[in-house]
Amino acid sequence: MKSRGLILASLVLAALSGTLYWSNHRKPAESSPKASVETPPKLLTINQADITSVEIKKKGGEDVTLAKNDAGKWQITSPKELGADRDAVSSMLSTLSSLGADRLIEEKADNLEPYGLIDPQIEVNVTEKSKKTEKLLIGDATPAGSTFYAALAGDPRVFTLASYNKSSFDKGLKELRDKRLMTFETDKVIRLELWAKKQSVEFGRNKDQWQIVKPRPLRADQFLVEDLLRTLEDAKMDFSGSDDEKKAATAFHSGTAVATARVTDASGTQELQIRKSKENYYAKSSVVQGIYKVTSGTATGLDKSLEDFRHKKLFDFGFVEPDKLEMHDGAKTYTLARSGSDWWSNGTKMDESSVRMLVDRVRDLSSSKFVDRGFTMPVLDLAVTSNEGKHVEKVLISKNGDRYVAKRENEPALYELDAAAVRELEKAAADIKPSPAPKK
Repeated sequence: MKSRGLILASLVLAALSGTLYWSNHRKPAESSPKASVETPPKLLTINQADITSVEIKKKGGEDVTLAKNDAGKWQITSPKELGADRDAVSSMLSTLSSLGADRLIEEKADNLEPYGLIDPQIEVNVTEKSKKTEKLLIGDATPAGSTFYAALAGDPRVFTLASYNKSSFDKGLKELRDKRLMTFETDKVIRLELWAKKQSVEFGRNKDQWQIVKPRPLRADQFLVEDLLRTLEDAKMDFSGSDDEKKAATAFHSGTAVATARVTDASGTQELQIRKSKENYYAKSSVVQGIYKVTSGTATGLDKSLEDFRHKKLFDFGFVEPDKLEMHDGAKTYTLARSGSDWWSNGTKMDESSVRMLVDRVRDLSSSKFVDRGFTMPVLDLAVTSNEGKHVEKVLISKNGDRYVAKRENEPALYELDAAAVRELEKAAADIKPSPAPKK
């Protein structure tokens, strides 16, 4: 019995010893850093500010070289000198500055040919201001197809690179060139001219306020003029089609004129012409050479008339809370003044909701159309004071048959109003009432 117990004890001791041995030898491997296959090193780590030029060579494509000029701006220097697309270049430089691999495939590759790295699909040469150059090679797709083999020239290691990183460098002249057709500085524009729909309109800006200058001085809708300016700022070459330069030029010269715009800022005047040929639109700019297809959105954004830009609201105070409102409706007179958040009339505190209804009706008064005649004896007289008493607007409304025609003080323009809007205004004025007395 003792010998049997001794044997069992020996077996247990041996098992425990084996487990302890395995555990002691296993722990360093588990506690050590993961293999480089799981956490490969960076392919490139470069200070983005130190990059001075980038050359992209694509297999079967045109080589493109970009360089930073003395002013610190990026330009395309080869195959021809062109401005560079700021967003595309910025994205590519950001990727280059900290380019991570997907996986390490081989530590010391004796032959790069199986990976397509002898004659790579893409070669990117990055030069720093120290004159040091890094050469990134991107080869064939991996069997899975979601990554590509990559290596650095002079480094025996082979990595895989994510397809989205590869796409950052898979760009040609069309993708990298500045596609803007106008390069003015928006905040420095002082004049804007538009020829469209057989009309000529000129806008002038005084600080942040736009005004229609020609064909005659008129109030301009600030939002719509700014939208026109944004359309011009966003006008870009459209390379989605297959039209070559000669076809585009032919289509432009035989096309129908849609619009011509001129923008003047501190550096001078730029012009853009848009024409339509069949279902496509083409543009010619004074900023860049050549004729280019543009999107229909650019064309329709410019194809507007004088009436489209006129300010249709009778009052300019917008969403600002007015300081004072006066209204004369025949024998009835309404005088309202604001103090803080309270409204008062002749020393009586007025019901806030009823006053706000009247203010909203005044704010919403808009022209249904502009007319040249029809203003007669006024039946309504309104005055709104805002901006701490600095801005006073006065409007007279007359009735001519079933029509209501309004006129702003010191303005020749006439605004025809919907009869329903005038009736709602009169009802809102009649409905204002004193604020209810506080409950005891």
